[in-house]
Amino acid sequence: MIRSVSLSAVAVGLFAALLSIWPAGCRKSAEPGGRPAKPRVALIMKSLANEFFKTMEDGARAHQRAHASAYELLPNGIKDEQDVARQIAIVEQMIAQEVSAIVIAPADSKALVPACKQAIDAGIVVVNIDNKFNDAVLADQKVKIPFVGPDNRKGARIAGECLAARLKKGDEVAIVEGVTNAFNGVQRKAGFEDAMKAAGMKIVSSQSANWMPDQAEKIVAGMLVQHPNLKAILCANDNMALGAVAALKMGGKGGKVLVVGYDNISAVQKLMKAGQILCTIDQHADRIAVYGIEYALEILRKKTTPADKETPVDLIVADGAK
Repeated sequence: MIRSVSLSAVAVGLFAALLSIWPAGCRKSAEPGGRPAKPRVALIMKSLANEFFKTMEDGARAHQRAHASAYELLPNGIKDEQDVARQIAIVEQMIAQEVSAIVIAPADSKALVPACKQAIDAGIVVVNIDNKFNDAVLADQKVKIPFVGPDNRKGARIAGECLAARLKKGDEVAIVEGVTNAFNGVQRKAGFEDAMKAAGMKIVSSQSANWMPDQAEKIVAGMLVQHPNLKAILCANDNMALGAVAALKMGGKGGKVLVVGYDNISAVQKLMKAGQILCTIDQHADRIAVYGIEYALEILRKKTTPADKETPVDLIVADGAK
């Protein structure tokens, strides 16, 4: 009997030791009762104060409800799109919770790469949506993370071409940029520039409002003073377009300066119908996260080698506003 107890104690000790060195990336393969465990997918977004990301979350939740037996969804976001440290902390929390996959719209195209590499090293599938990770940083970290999302440069160019059709060669235009270290912000600025240069427009100012409407309002108010002959303002997201419209109204130029947005949020749809915004780009916020989630589940299921996937962008003008 004493011998048996001793062996049990040894076995318990060995089991505890094995647990202590068990790889962080290993996932539980079954629920209690022997049922296969459902994958747990963390959706990490930017600011949920932005209607675009709230729509993204709503679309993801609707998809999970329709596929409740296939996976669990853990949605999260940050209050301020510039709170990169908080988004990194959320990634670290998801690693600690041993989720199966992380689908992330990073607030910063560079700063989030190391945290996501940690997740991959822990055995978690990571899919990048909305704002593409910086290729140079990915290479430096020796990690490949698939991007599932739109071609932001193409979308911005399409919107710019719509605007150019309403202007004359040599007209003065300005760009309100997004966060300068976000890939989608950089690409949207480039797309606007592509269209304006091709049409012979004069870009007299280009400033960042960090995706924020209040910052855009202040910047555009200053632009109107510095450039009284301004004919149009191209905004890298709809929130900033709202700020631009507010500045134009305060400056007595409402409806006199054309405004372009990007995202197709409901507030901009109303302003397009009212003739205060010319056009916007719909990159289908309700589907972007879903595309990423579906791809993450496919990678988990088929063990496929991840590759980038482009999602659609569409021009929205007043006649097509919802």
